[in-house]
Amino acid sequence: MCLGIPGRVLEVRDSAGLRMATVDFGGVRREVCLEYTPQAALGDYVIVHVGFAITTVDEAEAQRTLGVLRAMAGAVEGELGEPLPDARP
Repeated sequence: MCLGIPGRVLEVRDSAGLRMATVDFGGVRREVCLEYTPQAALGDYVIVHVGFAITTVDEAEAQRTLGVLRAMAGAVEGELGEPLPDARP
């Protein structure tokens, strides 16, 4: 299954000529390429597929989607390599 998972951009930087970011997926952090979303900025939410941010979304949509993905048990584990933590208070 291929998933686009929403995450929040925590840090943006240049790495070997590529625009990269550290993105938080509700407690799981991963390195993500922002080349396809040049408008993405610190604090924005992006949809990530196989390590690439493919679009931006608002926070409400990101949180709703993360809730659905948490309910899907192990579906996210295949994409992130670990399950999403429980929702934060």
